[in-house]
Amino acid sequence: MFQKLFLYFEDEGYFQEALGYECVDEGFVPGSLGADLQGTVLLELRKENLTPIRDRIFEYSEEDLFDMVEFLYDHCSKPTQRHFHNFNNCGWHCQAFDSDVGREEFRQKTNRVLALYEDGFELDNEGEILALAEQGLEELFDSPLPTSDPDNIGARVDAAIRKFRRYRSSVEDRRDAIRDLADALEYLRPQLKQVLYRRDEADLFDIANNFGIRHHEPKQKTKYDKSIWYDWMFYYYLATIHASVRLVERKEAQTDPA
Repeated sequence: MFQKLFLYFEDEGYFQEALGYECVDEGFVPGSLGADLQGTVLLELRKENLTPIRDRIFEYSEEDLFDMVEFLYDHCSKPTQRHFHNFNNCGWHCQAFDSDVGREEFRQKTNRVLALYEDGFELDNEGEILALAEQGLEELFDSPLPTSDPDNIGARVDAAIRKFRRYRSSVEDRRDAIRDLADALEYLRPQLKQVLYRRDEADLFDIANNFGIRHHEPKQKTKYDKSIWYDWMFYYYLATIHASVRLVERKEAQTDPA
């Protein structure tokens, strides 16, 4: 499916600005990445034998394909000025481009394909492939956190979400993302003391502190299926942060003399 999508964008000239094109009269006309596309791909992706894309794509592993999707997003631009070279049906030759529009069109069409693969993925507007949210939990990724401290809460939560959702995230990456969420919740702890009972507040940190997330001690409980339970822990802490921020916000609104 992606091969057909790639051929559409290539034939329409969306990669000519960066990757260049073949002309029956002039031969290969290089783009901004230069004449050695294979060398450029090697430098950016640290991989060989991925080009020409239309010939090699069926040899790609999953990781190769996802890497190439991200690479093509970075180097996609929609032609805004072009002419059709009729001789021997050569094709479109493009002279001017809009990278923002090209990337967005590429992203939208690519996401229709990625959403169908396994549990679903998406190419975000920064050009990174991320796992889709669990069904019914999408709002946890999309809803902004109403916090007065975006650097210590909002930015940390966003970074943890991206770390957890990356298609190539390892078990260690996912554990780190859970720990980052627990740390963001820890930052809220002084405010939580005003809206929760002491025991309830302590229970929020039990998982991170006793199941091998934040500490490395013999008493830690680590014999569980991390591929399953890390997902649960991540959504647990993400939902808890959303609830905690709103509890604190409501408390502050009630005590605000205005």
